[in-house]
Amino acid sequence: MNLYALYGSNKNDKTMRLKLAILDMNAGVANQGMRCIKEIANQYIDQVDWEVFDVRAKGEVPDTSFDIYISSGGPGHPLEGDGHWDRKYYELIDALWQHNQQGNYPKKHAFFICHSYQMVCHHLGIGKVSRRSKRSFGALPVFMTGAGYQDPLLGKLTNPFYVVDVRDYQVTAPDHDQLEALGASILAIEQPREVEGQPRAIMTVRFSPEWFGTQFHPEADPEGMTRYYELPEKRKETIDTYGETVYANIIAHLNDDDKVKLTHDTLLPGFIEGAIRASERLSV
Repeated sequence: MNLYALYGSNKNDKTMRLKLAILDMNAGVANQGMRCIKEIANQYIDQVDWEVFDVRAKGEVPDTSFDIYISSGGPGHPLEGDGHWDRKYYELIDALWQHNQQGNYPKKHAFFICHSYQMVCHHLGIGKVSRRSKRSFGALPVFMTGAGYQDPLLGKLTNPFYVVDVRDYQVTAPDHDQLEALGASILAIEQPREVEGQPRAIMTVRFSPEWFGTQFHPEADPEGMTRYYELPEKRKETIDTYGETVYANIIAHLNDDDKVKLTHDTLLPGFIEGAIRASERLSV
Protein backbone atom coordinates (compact mmCIF):
# COMPACT_ATOMS: atom_id res chain seq x y z
CA MET A 1 0.00 0.00 0.00
CA ASN A 2 1.20 3.52 -0.83
CA LEU A 3 1.44 5.25 2.55
CA TYR A 4 1.53 8.65 0.88
CA ALA A 5 -1.98 8.00 -0.43
CA LEU A 6 -3.15 7.78 3.18
CA TYR A 7 -1.59 10.99 4.47
CA GLY A 8 -2.16 13.47 1.67
CA SER A 9 -5.82 14.20 2.32
CA ASN A 10 -7.76 17.34 3.01
CA LYS A 11 -10.11 17.05 5.99
CA ASN A 12 -12.72 19.08 4.10
CA ASP A 13 -13.00 16.52 1.28
CA LYS A 14 -16.43 14.95 0.84
CA THR A 15 -16.48 11.36 2.11
CA MET A 16 -18.63 8.82 3.89
CA ARG A 17 -18.93 9.13 7.67
CA LEU A 18 -16.50 7.05 9.67
CA LYS A 19 -16.77 5.59 13.18
CA LEU A 20 -14.01 6.31 15.69
CA ALA A 21 -13.60 4.39 18.96
CA ILE A 22 -11.61 6.23 21.65
CA LEU A 23 -10.32 3.71 24.19
CA ASP A 24 -9.86 5.37 27.58
CA MET A 25 -7.05 3.49 29.35
CA ASN A 26 -6.80 5.84 32.35
CA ALA A 27 -8.50 3.51 34.87
CA GLY A 28 -10.68 6.33 36.17
CA VAL A 29 -7.71 8.61 36.95
CA ALA A 30 -8.22 12.29 36.05
CA ASN A 31 -6.00 13.36 33.16
CA GLN A 32 -5.53 15.87 30.34
CA GLY A 33 -5.04 13.31 27.58
CA MET A 34 -8.68 12.38 27.07
CA ARG A 35 -9.69 16.03 26.77
CA CYS A 36 -7.03 16.52 24.12
CA ILE A 37 -8.01 13.42 22.13
CA LYS A 38 -11.67 14.45 22.13
CA GLU A 39 -10.80 17.96 20.97
CA ILE A 40 -8.79 16.58 18.06
CA ALA A 41 -11.62 14.19 17.16
CA ASN A 42 -14.04 17.11 17.17
CA GLN A 43 -12.03 18.77 14.40
CA TYR A 44 -13.45 16.06 12.12
CA ILE A 45 -17.00 15.99 13.47
CA ASP A 46 -18.41 16.56 9.97
CA GLN A 47 -16.85 13.28 8.82
CA VAL A 48 -16.29 11.16 11.90
CA ASP A 49 -18.65 9.97 14.67
CA TRP A 50 -16.73 9.12 17.84
CA GLU A 51 -17.51 7.18 20.99
CA VAL A 52 -15.52 6.69 24.21
CA PHE A 53 -15.00 3.28 25.84
CA ASP A 54 -13.79 3.16 29.45
CA VAL A 55 -11.65 0.04 29.12
CA ARG A 56 -9.88 -0.36 32.46
CA ALA A 57 -12.41 1.14 34.88
CA LYS A 58 -15.58 -0.35 33.37
CA GLY A 59 -14.36 -3.15 31.12
CA GLU A 60 -15.81 -1.45 28.04
CA VAL A 61 -14.14 -2.64 24.82
CA PRO A 62 -15.50 -1.75 21.37
CA ASP A 63 -16.31 -4.35 18.73
CA THR A 64 -14.65 -4.48 15.33
CA SER A 65 -17.27 -2.39 13.51
CA PHE A 66 -15.35 0.88 13.94
CA ASP A 67 -13.12 2.31 11.22
CA ILE A 68 -10.63 4.08 13.51
CA TYR A 69 -9.34 3.25 16.99
CA ILE A 70 -7.35 5.60 19.24
CA SER A 71 -6.13 3.96 22.45
CA SER A 72 -4.97 6.38 25.14
CA GLY A 73 -2.20 6.50 27.69
CA GLY A 74 -2.80 5.64 31.31
CA PRO A 75 -1.24 5.03 34.72
CA GLY A 76 0.30 1.89 36.21
CA HIS A 77 2.13 -1.15 34.91
CA PRO A 78 1.23 -1.75 31.25
CA LEU A 79 1.42 -5.53 31.60
CA GLU A 80 -0.88 -5.84 34.61
CA GLY A 81 -4.62 -6.32 34.14
CA ASP A 82 -7.48 -7.93 35.97
CA GLY A 83 -7.85 -10.88 33.60
CA HIS A 84 -11.05 -9.37 32.20
CA TRP A 85 -10.55 -6.02 30.52
CA ASP A 86 -7.01 -6.86 29.39
CA ARG A 87 -8.14 -10.18 27.86
CA LYS A 88 -10.91 -8.39 25.92
CA TYR A 89 -8.47 -5.65 24.87
CA TYR A 90 -5.95 -8.12 23.44
CA GLU A 91 -8.73 -10.04 21.72
CA LEU A 92 -9.73 -6.81 20.00
CA ILE A 93 -6.12 -6.13 18.96
CA ASP A 94 -5.82 -9.63 17.49
CA ALA A 95 -9.13 -9.35 15.64
CA LEU A 96 -8.24 -5.98 14.10
CA TRP A 97 -4.76 -7.15 13.12
CA GLN A 98 -6.11 -10.32 11.52
CA HIS A 99 -8.78 -8.34 9.67
CA ASN A 100 -6.13 -6.18 8.05
CA GLN A 101 -3.63 -8.97 7.41
CA GLN A 102 -6.26 -11.12 5.69
CA GLY A 103 -6.78 -8.43 3.07
CA ASN A 104 -10.21 -7.31 4.22
CA TYR A 105 -11.52 -3.83 3.40
CA PRO A 106 -12.03 -1.30 4.70
CA LYS A 107 -8.86 -1.57 6.77
CA LYS A 108 -8.99 -0.85 10.50
CA HIS A 109 -6.85 2.15 11.49
CA ALA A 110 -5.37 2.24 15.00
CA PHE A 111 -3.23 4.69 16.98
CA PHE A 112 -1.70 3.60 20.31
CA ILE A 113 -0.46 6.12 22.91
CA CYS A 114 2.01 5.52 25.77
CA HIS A 115 0.40 2.86 28.04
CA SER A 116 -1.49 1.34 25.09
CA TYR A 117 1.65 1.49 22.95
CA GLN A 118 3.61 -0.44 25.57
CA MET A 119 0.88 -3.08 25.77
CA VAL A 120 0.76 -3.56 22.00
CA CYS A 121 4.55 -3.64 21.59
CA HIS A 122 4.66 -6.40 24.21
CA HIS A 123 1.70 -8.26 22.72
CA LEU A 124 3.22 -8.25 19.23
CA GLY A 125 6.62 -9.25 20.61
CA ILE A 126 8.64 -6.39 19.18
CA GLY A 127 10.32 -5.10 22.36
CA LYS A 128 10.83 -5.44 26.09
CA VAL A 129 8.62 -3.49 28.50
CA SER A 130 10.32 -2.52 31.77
CA ARG A 131 10.23 0.08 34.52
CA ARG A 132 12.55 3.05 34.07
CA SER A 133 15.16 3.86 36.70
CA LYS A 134 13.44 7.23 37.01
CA ARG A 135 10.37 8.83 35.49
CA SER A 136 10.69 10.56 32.12
CA PHE A 137 8.89 13.87 32.46
CA GLY A 138 8.82 17.04 30.41
CA ALA A 139 8.69 18.50 26.93
CA LEU A 140 11.57 16.56 25.43
CA PRO A 141 13.33 15.97 22.09
CA VAL A 142 12.84 12.69 20.23
CA PHE A 143 15.11 11.53 17.41
CA MET A 144 14.09 10.01 14.08
CA THR A 145 15.56 6.87 12.58
CA GLY A 146 16.14 6.57 8.85
CA ALA A 147 12.69 5.02 8.52
CA GLY A 148 11.25 7.99 10.41
CA TYR A 149 12.61 10.43 7.85
CA GLN A 150 10.90 8.42 5.11
CA ASP A 151 7.57 8.01 6.89
CA PRO A 152 4.88 10.20 5.29
CA LEU A 153 3.39 11.05 8.69
CA LEU A 154 6.35 11.35 11.06
CA GLY A 155 8.51 12.78 8.28
CA LYS A 156 6.46 15.99 8.40
CA LEU A 157 8.18 16.85 11.70
CA THR A 158 11.63 18.24 12.37
CA ASN A 159 14.49 16.10 13.68
CA PRO A 160 14.60 16.08 16.59
CA PHE A 161 10.94 16.77 17.24
CA TYR A 162 9.52 17.69 20.63
CA VAL A 163 6.93 15.80 22.64
CA VAL A 164 5.20 15.74 26.01
CA ASP A 165 6.62 12.67 27.75
CA VAL A 166 5.28 11.38 31.09
CA ARG A 167 6.10 7.75 31.82
CA ASP A 168 7.51 5.33 34.34
CA TYR A 169 7.84 2.46 31.85
CA GLN A 170 9.49 2.03 28.48
CA VAL A 171 9.85 -0.25 25.47
CA THR A 172 13.48 -1.19 24.70
CA ALA A 173 15.48 -4.10 23.21
CA PRO A 174 13.74 -4.31 19.82
CA ASP A 175 13.35 -7.75 18.27
CA HIS A 176 14.37 -6.92 14.70
CA ASP A 177 13.40 -10.34 13.35
CA GLN A 178 9.87 -9.90 14.69
CA LEU A 179 9.67 -6.34 13.39
CA GLU A 180 10.62 -7.59 9.94
CA ALA A 181 8.15 -10.47 10.13
CA LEU A 182 5.33 -8.04 10.97
CA GLY A 183 6.40 -5.45 8.42
CA ALA A 184 6.82 -2.92 11.24
CA SER A 185 9.40 -0.13 11.50
CA ILE A 186 10.96 1.83 14.36
CA LEU A 187 10.57 5.50 13.44
CA ALA A 188 12.02 7.33 16.46
CA ILE A 189 14.14 6.68 19.53
CA GLU A 190 14.73 8.40 22.85
CA GLN A 191 18.32 9.57 22.32
CA PRO A 192 20.65 9.64 19.31
CA ARG A 193 23.42 7.54 20.91
CA GLU A 194 23.66 4.64 23.29
CA VAL A 195 24.54 5.56 26.87
CA GLU A 196 25.97 2.81 29.05
CA GLY A 197 23.40 1.61 31.55
CA GLN A 198 20.61 3.61 29.88
CA PRO A 199 18.83 1.61 27.17
CA ARG A 200 17.21 3.75 24.50
CA ALA A 201 13.44 3.65 24.52
CA ILE A 202 11.67 2.98 21.24
CA MET A 203 9.56 6.12 20.92
CA THR A 204 7.57 5.58 17.70
CA VAL A 205 6.61 2.50 15.69
CA ARG A 206 4.69 2.10 12.49
CA PHE A 207 3.19 -1.34 13.00
CA SER A 208 1.60 -1.39 9.55
CA PRO A 209 0.32 1.10 6.98
CA GLU A 210 -2.80 1.59 9.13
CA TRP A 211 -1.34 1.21 12.66
CA PHE A 212 0.84 3.79 14.40
CA GLY A 213 2.10 4.06 17.98
CA THR A 214 3.97 6.52 20.18
CA GLN A 215 5.65 6.18 23.58
CA PHE A 216 4.86 9.86 24.21
CA HIS A 217 1.65 11.93 24.17
CA PRO A 218 1.07 13.42 20.70
CA GLU A 219 -2.38 14.61 21.78
CA ALA A 220 -1.00 17.12 24.32
CA ASP A 221 -2.14 20.60 23.25
CA PRO A 222 0.13 23.56 24.08
CA GLU A 223 -2.59 25.98 25.17
CA GLY A 224 -4.42 23.63 27.49
CA MET A 225 -1.26 22.08 28.89
CA THR A 226 0.24 25.53 29.54
CA ARG A 227 -2.86 26.57 31.49
CA TYR A 228 -2.67 23.30 33.40
CA TYR A 229 0.98 23.68 34.40
CA GLU A 230 0.53 27.35 35.28
CA LEU A 231 -2.06 26.52 37.92
CA PRO A 232 -0.40 27.44 41.24
CA GLU A 233 -0.75 23.97 42.74
CA LYS A 234 0.52 22.22 39.58
CA ARG A 235 3.41 24.68 39.23
CA LYS A 236 4.47 24.03 42.84
CA GLU A 237 4.08 20.27 42.48
CA THR A 238 6.19 20.20 39.30
CA ILE A 239 8.95 22.40 40.68
CA ASP A 240 9.05 20.52 43.98
CA THR A 241 9.35 17.20 42.14
CA TYR A 242 11.48 18.02 39.09
CA GLY A 243 13.04 21.45 39.70
CA GLU A 244 12.81 24.93 38.23
CA THR A 245 14.77 24.05 35.07
CA VAL A 246 12.43 21.23 34.03
CA TYR A 247 9.40 23.43 34.70
CA ALA A 248 10.83 26.32 32.66
CA ASN A 249 11.64 23.99 29.76
CA ILE A 250 8.10 22.60 29.73
CA ILE A 251 6.54 26.06 29.53
CA ALA A 252 9.04 27.24 26.88
CA HIS A 253 8.62 24.21 24.62
CA LEU A 254 4.84 24.19 24.97
CA ASN A 255 4.72 27.74 23.67
CA ASP A 256 7.16 27.28 20.79
CA ASP A 257 5.31 26.79 17.48
CA ASP A 258 7.93 24.41 16.05
CA LYS A 259 8.10 22.07 19.05
CA VAL A 260 5.17 20.49 20.94
CA LYS A 261 2.59 22.40 18.91
CA LEU A 262 3.96 21.02 15.65
CA THR A 263 3.77 17.46 17.00
CA HIS A 264 0.23 18.04 18.28
CA ASP A 265 -0.91 19.51 14.96
CA THR A 266 0.73 16.77 12.86
CA LEU A 267 0.46 13.25 14.25
CA LEU A 268 -3.07 12.52 15.44
CA PRO A 269 -4.74 14.86 12.91
CA GLY A 270 -2.60 13.35 10.14
CA PHE A 271 -3.51 9.86 11.26
CA ILE A 272 -7.26 10.62 11.23
CA GLU A 273 -6.97 12.33 7.85
CA GLY A 274 -5.16 9.25 6.54
CA ALA A 275 -8.10 7.07 7.56
CA ILE A 276 -10.48 9.52 5.88
CA ARG A 277 -8.34 9.45 2.76
CA ALA A 278 -8.44 5.67 2.68
CA SER A 279 -12.25 5.71 2.90
CA GLU A 280 -12.42 8.22 0.04
CA ARG A 281 -10.48 5.89 -2.22
CA LEU A 282 -12.86 3.03 -1.41
CA SER A 283 -15.98 5.14 -2.00
CA VAL A 284 -14.94 6.30 -5.47
